[in-house]
This record gives sequence, structure tokens and C-alpha cells, in this order.
Amino acid sequence: MWDAGIIVPTAKVPVNVATFVSYILPPLLLYFTMAVLVITPQTRALRVACWPVVALLAWRATFGLDMTPISSEEIQVELAIPMLVIATRALYWALVKEPLVRQLRPVNSTPSTLMDAFDLVSNFRGYGWDWSRGLYVPRDTRPSDRIGFVSHVILSAVVHAFLLSTFSRALQSFSPVGLGSFVGGSIFDETLPFHMRYLRSSILCIMGGIVAYFSLQMNHDLCTLVGVLFLGQDPAQWPPSLDAPWRATSLADFWGRRWHQLLRHLFLVQGGYPLGFLFDRAGLVIGAFLSSAVFHHILLYSLDRTSRLWWMLAGFGMMGPGILAERAFERWTGRKVGGFAGWVWTMAWLVCWGNWIVDGFVRAALFRSTSAWVDVVPVLPTRYDINLDSFQYLYQPTA
Repeated sequence: MWDAGIIVPTAKVPVNVATFVSYILPPLLLYFTMAVLVITPQTRALRVACWPVVALLAWRATFGLDMTPISSEEIQVELAIPMLVIATRALYWALVKEPLVRQLRPVNSTPSTLMDAFDLVSNFRGYGWDWSRGLYVPRDTRPSDRIGFVSHVILSAVVHAFLLSTFSRALQSFSPVGLGSFVGGSIFDETLPFHMRYLRSSILCIMGGIVAYFSLQMNHDLCTLVGVLFLGQDPAQWPPSLDAPWRATSLADFWGRRWHQLLRHLFLVQGGYPLGFLFDRAGLVIGAFLSSAVFHHILLYSLDRTSRLWWMLAGFGMMGPGILAERAFERWTGRKVGGFAGWVWTMAWLVCWGNWIVDGFVRAALFRSTSAWVDVVPVLPTRYDINLDSFQYLYQPTA
């Protein structure tokens, strides 16, 4: 009976109240229980015993539950993300020797194990905790008073929702037949000459990066509103997650500071620390990006079982060698990568290998509907095609 309760079925079951209670609720409850244990002294043995059950329940929810009856297939990814994070964070909590310590609490708050556990399960960056050493937190320029802060975040969420909808529809409309419509599409148009094919795919890659930025910013704003308005959290607990990534003047600057750091610790635990133990700092960098590649592949695999790991390995995996090349340049010349030349280098490397990341997302139909906001906000009621042979945009009204 126990095996039957945690085994992943061969066919996904549709989501409803009963399947939510039996699939999603158990890993969430056990995840929270482990959060309580990891801030409580002398609980390591119990945490180690609990982790395999957490991992099995998270795997079962990710690959056994069909979320499409309530939304598009992209919500399957939105389910896979927290379940995979739950399993890997719980692993770290199981192995850590000493209890985790919260170092930053809201003003005038009383220390509470329960409230600390609530903060821990939702705090992916580790802001305010002892396990987030080395974390970069962008400077917050939003109003400091609660009303001004909330108003600013609401406006930001609305603006980024509109921009997300606009660029998502543009990405789909400017693309080959199949991009964003069904599994099997690609940003590479095999009918074009080599240089035109990759120029075209690079334009789509940049648009995909813009869509990712707007999606991340909008979702961070919405989570901030939930935390501040409904959970009574202090605005200081929700610092910005992105820091103008388009201004990055090196790959280290982009990935270590300007892009979001929500999964930084996750990737360090999964791959950075193990390879770093074997190969020092180079292993730490390579291992973190390999972990990122595998993580993103698993997310795509939950959408499309034909997804191939090499798409993510080619994209995310090459970010590590790029950062190591920057460090080698600094050792040889005594100068850090930066300035306008550093910006050109950074953007060129990101677009070059980002082609494979975006193409992997497209082949899994991730851009079919990047967010529910794409269907809510009425923008781009027309269709556009790009003809890179003549570099002209042809306007075609929809019927």
C-alpha cells in the first residue's frame, strides 16, 4: 500500500481537489516539517530519514499530475519548479550539520520557530539567513513607506504584465510556423542560408531573453504583494531580484549580480560544491552551470518527453567556460573584463549560446503561452513575419 501511494503512474491524472490533496499537499507539508526541523537543534538523523520521502513525493507530483485542465501546459512547468526546488532544498537541510540561523527579522518582531520556518520555505535566495553567504542583493530604490512601496510594486506588476504579453505575442508572431504553437517548433529556419538562419535565431533569442526578464520581474512583484499585503511581511524582506541585466559588462557580473539569484544556492549545492571539492574554484563554476543545465532540462522534460539534455548543456554549460576565460584574462593582463568591450563580449556570448537555450524552450512549446497574462492583456491583434532576406517587415492583418 505504501509503494502504491508514492509510485509515479504511467499516465498523468487530471488535477482536481482530490488529486491536489493526494499529490501536491503531502510534499508541501513534509517540506515545511523539514524546515522546522532544520532550525531545531539535534534533528539531523530525523531530517536524513525524511528526505527520501520528500523527494519521492515531489517527483510523483511533478510527473504524475496533469495541470492542463485548469490552464495551458506552461503551468506544468510552474508546478515542476517548486517540486524540484523542494526536493533539492530538503536534501541540503538533511545534510547540514548545524541548525540554520535567521539573522534578519522584521522590526519589532518576536523570534518564532514557526515564523522562521515559514520564511525559510519561501526564501529561495536565503536573504537574511546564515546559509546565503556571498549573496548579492540589488540596491532597493523603491519607497520605504509601506503604502508607497505597495503602490510602486503594483504599478511595476501591471507594467511588466503588459510588456510580457506584448513581447510574448511578438515572439510568437515573428517566428517560424510552430514556435509557440506545438511541440517541435524551432527558432532555426533550415530554409535560410547559414548566416541568415543564425541572425534570425539570434533576434528571436534576444526576444526570448526579454520575455524571461519581464516574466521574472512580474512574478517577483506578485509574490512581493502576497508577502507584504496578505502575510504581513516587512517590505525589507522583499529586496529586488534583478539588477538591469542588460548593463552587465562581464559574464561574472551578469550571472553573479544582475540576473536573479533565486536558484544560486540550489545550483551550488547540486553541482558547484561537489565539483568545487574536486577541482577547486573552476569546478565550483562549472558544476553550478551544469546543475543549472540539468535543472532546466528536467523542467522541459516535464512538458515534452522528447526534450534533449544537450540543448541545455550547450547553452548553460558554456557559461562556465566563459567566466573562466574572463578570470584567465584578468590573470594574464591584470585587468578585469569591463567597460564597453566587456559589454560587447558579454552580450555576444549570451546570445551565441542563448540560441540553444531558447531553442530548447521552443521545442518543448514553452512559449505557447508564457503566462496567463498573455491571454488576458489584449495586445498585438495582428500578425507579423520577418523576412531576413530583404530585412523587411510584412504586415498582414488577421482575419
